[in-house]
Amino acid sequence: MKTEKTLPGNTALPSTAADLTKLIAQEDGDFKYKVEDYFQTPEAYAFKLSPDGNYLSYMKRREDGKRDLFLKNTTTQEELLLVEQQEDLIRSYFWASPDRIVYSQDKGGDENYHLFGVNLDGSGNEELTPFDNVRVGVLATLKEDEDHVIVQMNKDNPAQEEPYKLNIKTGAIEKLYTVKEGDNPVAGYDFDKDGNLRAISKIINGVDMELFYNIDGEFKKIMEVPFGESFGIIRFDYASDNPDAAYVISNLETDKIEIQRYDLKANKVLETMYRDDTYDVSGITLSRKRNYEIDYYSHNGEKAVIVPVSETYKKVQARLQKDFGNKDFYVVGRTDDEHKMMVVVTSDRIIGEYHLYDVKKDTVTLLYKILPQLEEEDMAAMEPITFTSRDGVTLHGYLTLPNDIKKGEKVPMIVNPHGGPQGIRDSWGFNAEAQLFASRGYATLHVNFRISGGYGKEFYTSGFGQIGRKAMDDVEDGVDYVVSLGAIDKDKVAIYGASHGGYAVLRGMTKTPERYACGVDYVGVSNLHTFMGTIPAYWEKYRDMLHTIWYNPNKPEEKKIMDEVSPALHVDKIVKPLFVVQGANDPRVNIDEADQIVAQLRARGVEVPYMVKYDEGHGFGKEENTLELYKAMMGFFATHLK
Repeated sequence: MKTEKTLPGNTALPSTAADLTKLIAQEDGDFKYKVEDYFQTPEAYAFKLSPDGNYLSYMKRREDGKRDLFLKNTTTQEELLLVEQQEDLIRSYFWASPDRIVYSQDKGGDENYHLFGVNLDGSGNEELTPFDNVRVGVLATLKEDEDHVIVQMNKDNPAQEEPYKLNIKTGAIEKLYTVKEGDNPVAGYDFDKDGNLRAISKIINGVDMELFYNIDGEFKKIMEVPFGESFGIIRFDYASDNPDAAYVISNLETDKIEIQRYDLKANKVLETMYRDDTYDVSGITLSRKRNYEIDYYSHNGEKAVIVPVSETYKKVQARLQKDFGNKDFYVVGRTDDEHKMMVVVTSDRIIGEYHLYDVKKDTVTLLYKILPQLEEEDMAAMEPITFTSRDGVTLHGYLTLPNDIKKGEKVPMIVNPHGGPQGIRDSWGFNAEAQLFASRGYATLHVNFRISGGYGKEFYTSGFGQIGRKAMDDVEDGVDYVVSLGAIDKDKVAIYGASHGGYAVLRGMTKTPERYACGVDYVGVSNLHTFMGTIPAYWEKYRDMLHTIWYNPNKPEEKKIMDEVSPALHVDKIVKPLFVVQGANDPRVNIDEADQIVAQLRARGVEVPYMVKYDEGHGFGKEENTLELYKAMMGFFATHLK
């Protein structure tokens, strides 16, 4: 019998291609840069050096917008097509050994990632994890065992990931730990460089963590970590004579996350290695070649911060500054012998320029400029801002203004709340959306509202149970603050966001209907009740955390709040134009979240543009869909913000 695939959602709701074409045509200005200049797949990107330095790997764009995996011999400059994209995107890849690359794919954005392996001559290209409805993630690559990697899969239990040793050549798997029925769910596994399972993090009370450490062959509980606090192993300290020493991140005794050296067996802090008074820190880079010496610390502050430690890396930093001056540059890859390093130069006006630093030859060679058509001097500056919320909380964010604003001129603005929302933050750097908006005369505001990450646990936890309430107030206070600076037209402020940001769009348009001139909801939550009823199986162990971060429908007082802050229950309050965008295969925010809003608006006679892509998930990955999205968005803003 012939079977037909049923498309997700209500297929009668999405706007027709003709209607979307009309929307796109609303933007007809004469602009130096097209949408393609910002969002067309770069000619080459995702560069990585092979462990031996003999090859440079990268993704490369075809004329049709698809992207393939290529190799280039660093000696002969010969280029080889390694993996050709078919229907599904290559989502990520890495060098598993000097002669084999492993890459991941899912099906149409369903986020059930599978791993594939390929040899450097293109042979042996085969799936390594051919398990239906299973989600695979890489836990550890093993420099000491180049035939294997450590992965986690929910193969035996859809709601629980378990670790396996995977042979990257044969696909053979060996299960390394089983979560027994009735045991507390496991949230994380820590392996050392030799592939030994050293620590396990379990969820207790639905929200807290307990850490078990392998002591003399037995996993023993060494601590409990209350929800909202952090303790995690970054790397084991292989340079130490103490086999139980590790570098960890912790805020158990502090507000800000700091890097500590910790004795896991004795369960005590040995020393605090790196901290900052204002921001959480977490970055540490070691040299495997030099017996795991610390090269540098890093953290995300107002801008990115690099703090060299080793004498070797101090020399590297000083040498690179000769070429790059005060520009931001980062070592993003190096060969095992550390004779070659990949360096990226970036800023708020440069998306990325990749260079090869040959340490022995003391030469720096430009490899590729990402989006070279975007001239640095034409891009807009992203300025850090700090302001105070209506209830006295210090908040941070970023404001991008179009170039060449005349004195006394007021421009339209798009406020762009970030996704997550918990633990995520907006950062300084090149933002293609903000640059596109600036090129059209729109300012962009990013607000790191309470519950954002990076600013300490008090700020983070103060947002629990405040999504759609005080977290939304923070966004509004950010708008008021930048309007007070004088360059923003308060009557022409739009709101746009994805995921939680999409929820913030809908919540903003129902909470303060007159504040925003229009909104664009991209894969956003609309109804907290249905959202929590459709989470993927692998999120189930985090349900109590979800209830703590958002709201618990089993508590009458919180259910009442959920009713109040669920935009789908207040669609009648939406009085300004709305554009809704959804990936049909989204496993996190079900298409029903978008359908609900659109159906109710249509029932009221409101013609809301609705873009659905049936080969996408939680955000668009394919070039043709991404370009259509931003073209339609620009048409929508041209209609309602000009």
